[in-house]
Amino acid sequence: MKRSLSSRFFRHAGARAGFVVLVVLAAGAIAAPWLSPHDPLLPALRERLRPPSAQFWMGTDQLGRDVWSRILHGARYSLPIGLLSTGISLLVGAPAGMVAAFYTGTPRAWIDRLIMRGMDILLAFPTFLLALMLVTALGPSLINAMIAVGVVGIPVYARLSYAAVLSTKEREFVTAARACGSGDAAIIRRHVVPNSIQPLIVQGTLGVASAILAAAGLSFLGLGARPPAPEWGAMLSDGRVALETAPWVTIFPGAAILVAVIAINLVGDGLRDALDPRVRVDRG
Repeated sequence: MKRSLSSRFFRHAGARAGFVVLVVLAAGAIAAPWLSPHDPLLPALRERLRPPSAQFWMGTDQLGRDVWSRILHGARYSLPIGLLSTGISLLVGAPAGMVAAFYTGTPRAWIDRLIMRGMDILLAFPTFLLALMLVTALGPSLINAMIAVGVVGIPVYARLSYAAVLSTKEREFVTAARACGSGDAAIIRRHVVPNSIQPLIVQGTLGVASAILAAAGLSFLGLGARPPAPEWGAMLSDGRVALETAPWVTIFPGAAILVAVIAINLVGDGLRDALDPRVRVDRG
């Protein structure tokens, strides 16, 4: 009996766990203004560097701000950064790779060479170094960090879609559509894209985790979110000055990043298995 996509996805034990964690994180981010027991931005110097307690569940930072409240509000920065950065990479890289692959071996093969050589140039730079260069050129800010992370991810989706379209464009249904007089745009829209999108969905899911890590790294270096924004990477950077005397200021934001990245990777792993008909291993 053929199972639906959702049933195959939720048979994966890791995917179920990751999905629940992501739902909790998203709900916490949405409800942060009501769940936060303290103002995440307002300094309270009399309460600075308090250890975890009943009043401050995760302690306070060097300005007396509640770490728990800042982590809740930080989810409103870090999770959208991952989604929007991945969206930039996917929306630019995937169409570019598809167009390049579609015109491979045709009189318009120069389009393929132009696009893919540009991707090769981007891939020649180490990913994080290229992001550093871009955000330095654009100026340190959360928006620019998001754009930089999105740009460095473009070649990944371009090459993935390129490979997917190369294996799809010679299929019988594409040949039949061309024989019926369909133009290139119609063939790409109706036949090539729907049959090449599966690996992009999986990679996009996994790419959110990588984008969160990259944005956190830029914020840690002072090139992302600006104070007093409670972005998780920026919180890590702020806490390093008190690492020996107040480790909770760094440990809890780091744990939030770790949990979010693991949950997203688990969901991506489950989605990959659910979309791949060749995978029949029951992990649940």
